[in-house]
Amino acid sequence: MALFHATVQPPTLAESYAYCADLARSHYENFTVISRFTPRKHRPALEAVYAFCRHTDDLGDEAEGDRLALLDEWEAELDRALTPTSSAGEAPALSQGERVPEGPTHPIMVALQDTIRRARIPDEPFRKLIEANRMDQGSGRFETYADVLHYCDHSANPVGRMVLYVLGEAAEENVRLSDATCTALQLANFWQDVARDCAMDRIYIPLEDMRAFGCTEEQIANSIADRAFRDLMRFEVDRAQALFEEGLPLATRLSGRARLAVALFSKGGMRVLDAIRSQGYDVLSRRPTVTRSRKLWLIVSTAARLALLRRP
Repeated sequence: MALFHATVQPPTLAESYAYCADLARSHYENFTVISRFTPRKHRPALEAVYAFCRHTDDLGDEAEGDRLALLDEWEAELDRALTPTSSAGEAPALSQGERVPEGPTHPIMVALQDTIRRARIPDEPFRKLIEANRMDQGSGRFETYADVLHYCDHSANPVGRMVLYVLGEAAEENVRLSDATCTALQLANFWQDVARDCAMDRIYIPLEDMRAFGCTEEQIANSIADRAFRDLMRFEVDRAQALFEEGLPLATRLSGRARLAVALFSKGGMRVLDAIRSQGYDVLSRRPTVTRSRKLWLIVSTAARLALLRRP
């Protein structure tokens, strides 16, 4: 997967946002909440953020060739998107037909440059996500729970922070609650996909925890969910549950449709944990999932509950 480079000139801002929108729609299963439950005025910016996250992950997970080199090139393109193009130190907003002078050439970065300026998003979340994909080129193992949290702080938490900035809701407490929620979502996904990840030679369960419970990589590879493994997964699921509960107040601190979007992310993640519990913490025999009818019930019940609450 090579980076896009314009042959003559970079795409216009309108073309770039359209590219991001097309990418979001092509992965609609991952974009449902954003497209349905966020204010329309924020959707182009959220699509640009989503496209950046998606492309960065694709470079780290699927690209052929030297992925580290591709990620370095991608960060250099980010540098161009972050560099002011006016002597005053802050680039003026562009019209939809204008092209960025001496700026990024990839359509995602052209759109992202505009989004970053309008929403005043700092560079750290973007750099952390790129760094997370550099981490993915390592052993695929984490010695301690702190190491897993460090990875989540780079792979998951930046996404929540980007979204908060786009929504204009990046207050310090909101960011703290978002970090707890995003880390919990990442952990729920890890515990849901232990078998899948193992097949790709990745094990996100802390190695120190595996030793403490008497579990081995070999038994995971051979789908042996004995009592020790199920006790281990109960321990990890409880950790994720605590983080979800810590982050729950975030939804009530937001306004409009964003409240429902965030609440659904949290509730959906906790329902994944419920699915793990319902099959006795055996995530090796079959992947725990939330049924379509359950997802619909979540939307209706969560919307009804939030309608009764007022934003503080």
